[in-house]
Amino acid sequence: MTSAAQIRDAVASLADPETGRPMGAMGQIIDVTLDGETAHVTIGLSSHSMPIVDEVKDAIASQVAARFPGMKTNVEIKNHPRPPARIGQVALRAKSVILVGSGKGGVGKSTVAAGLALTLRRLGASVGLMDADVYGPSIPQLLGLEGRPSIDENKKIQPIMLDGTFPVMSMGFLIEKDQAVIWRGPMLHGSITQFLGDTNWGELDYLVIDMPPGTGDIALTLSQIVPVTGAVVVCTPQEVALLDAVKAISMFKKVNIPILGMVENMSGFRCPDSGKNYDIFGSGGTRDKAEELGVPFLGKLSIDMTLRIAGDEGRLAEVIQQDDRARAPFDGIARSIVRGLASRAASQPVRPQLPTL
Repeated sequence: MTSAAQIRDAVASLADPETGRPMGAMGQIIDVTLDGETAHVTIGLSSHSMPIVDEVKDAIASQVAARFPGMKTNVEIKNHPRPPARIGQVALRAKSVILVGSGKGGVGKSTVAAGLALTLRRLGASVGLMDADVYGPSIPQLLGLEGRPSIDENKKIQPIMLDGTFPVMSMGFLIEKDQAVIWRGPMLHGSITQFLGDTNWGELDYLVIDMPPGTGDIALTLSQIVPVTGAVVVCTPQEVALLDAVKAISMFKKVNIPILGMVENMSGFRCPDSGKNYDIFGSGGTRDKAEELGVPFLGKLSIDMTLRIAGDEGRLAEVIQQDDRARAPFDGIARSIVRGLASRAASQPVRPQLPTL
């Protein structure tokens, strides 16, 4: 007869998505009980992994079913607090730093960065958004945010908060809308370092950084001052955009920033009147290029009037929160990224920290 202890042992070897270490060793198996042929398993999961919580539940149920055929599993998830360590030269408290870049402007990079960050938050993670596109900051417009960051008593910059829980920092908060930024490399380096190190981000699972287009030196600055988890490269399907995306991937690799994957934006348009699809910029080119380069393809976003209007009106957060249809592609992209990070962690488990004497 199957016992609760046997069920616990079966689940204990499963990898924690965040660290890659066995859940049993990480103290994440909170409770296991049996009710006839049904196992009730309560697992602690960090908020960093919440975007793939359903996949974790399925993995636990599959593990139990494989070990004990006929056994059904009811999985309950509870929060497993795990504060981030301070990372990099700037002592940033974030578990994953994700760059969103592109080889050229006009491909919807900022919309993808904002949509990704908002989706990770909606799926249960603690997220901040930094606009590193100093020359063309558009994050404030997309989110409908304004105002100037203040300085607290500890001389920390207080970011502009969306809904009180989502910190955002952008050059757009520091200059007038019609004012141009004319800076050389050293000033860019200083501003990015200050945005990262002097801003009171709090404790984050993910800091998403909207990069400037092209292959400038901000990527190099970031790679030097903070351990970057990886980069997402946004591209449109046509060949001229793909050529520039390849250059962006090459740049990230040269500064030792892993590629989390490629996103195809503006991938077709569905006419709301006729329901007919039009591949205005082509379709599928990014997937083919990703396969050719050996990098993950994270998903595609069609030309969506709901998202376009929401961005122009500063309501992107509202649409991501409330519109199931419009946000569905972002859900898929966010989960693909977190799933990829979990696979990386499983192949390279985080070593346990030794206590300091």
